[in-house]
Amino acid sequence: MNNKLTKELIMNKLSKLGVSALCGSLAAVSAANAGDLTATGGAHLTYLSQEAATTGNPIGMASAVSFIGEGELDNGWNVKLTIVGNDAGAYSASNINITLPGMGSVVINQGNSGTGIARMDDMTPSVWEEADGAGISGGIDKVLGVNGGTTIEVTPSEVMPAGLTARFAYSKDADGGNVNDKAAGGASGALASGWDATVVASSDLTGVDGLTLYAGMSEIEQFQNGSAINGDKSELTYGFKYAAGGFTFGAQMSDEETGQTSVTDYENTMYSVTFNVNDNLSIGYNHVESDQVDGSTVTTEADSIQAAYTMGGATLRIAEVNIENPLYDGTAADKDGHVLSLGLAF
Repeated sequence: MNNKLTKELIMNKLSKLGVSALCGSLAAVSAANAGDLTATGGAHLTYLSQEAATTGNPIGMASAVSFIGEGELDNGWNVKLTIVGNDAGAYSASNINITLPGMGSVVINQGNSGTGIARMDDMTPSVWEEADGAGISGGIDKVLGVNGGTTIEVTPSEVMPAGLTARFAYSKDADGGNVNDKAAGGASGALASGWDATVVASSDLTGVDGLTLYAGMSEIEQFQNGSAINGDKSELTYGFKYAAGGFTFGAQMSDEETGQTSVTDYENTMYSVTFNVNDNLSIGYNHVESDQVDGSTVTTEADSIQAAYTMGGATLRIAEVNIENPLYDGTAADKDGHVLSLGLAF
């Protein structure tokens, strides 16, 4: 084959590759334009006062913006991308949700988006936050599961009976953090691969109006050594919520086997009650206590009385919080405080 003919063949191939690449780019642009991208946000203003403690400036502020892109593929699949930003534009989490007609959905989650058993860390009803989540933390250890690493979660909703929601989440590295595309995160801690399974049964399945039952479990492998870790990590939680009239009551238990040679177990008990005074005003009481087992048992407790008043896109909230024996320390002083919050949505 002479050089002239060889060059012509090469040019023809390059020309075809260029046209294919252009068509691919146009198709990608067309697919992107076929969907929608929306932005939502909010602002949060707080005033925190803690008794017998130096808090510095008690005035706090947080802002957050979320971007949601959604579109439908030619095969009927719906694809939804969510990117959540924290205060000052910091990255919080992102996930891709693929809805499969006739089956359910698959979520690829990165960051703390509350997949797996993490969404059940405390599901007792509240008008604002958990007892230890309204600004004054007790450092209570609750279930997390594989949510600390990038996870794949399957929800086979279309094949489940009415009133039952089941989810299964898996992570190759349960504390691997966020990883960029075409990259590997490496081992970042003791946790290795693991899975979570959760179920929620609403009144359609329980047969009792207002009653919701839920449960979840997690099993995670750990890199073991005799001095610090001698087993895998397992978590279990279960609870219920019952709504009647303006009242909602709930209780929950959770247990974590750490697999460690020192702190071996955490056992948590949570309960709460809320009451809707009217369409705008709600009040509630939340309680959580946690037993840490480390040869002996040390207990941390948190109680909170809360109220929330909604005015259109604004919500005014107040919480009275008491923490006994924070951080399972045994010697640390108890915490008592008051938190005032104004939330704005736009």
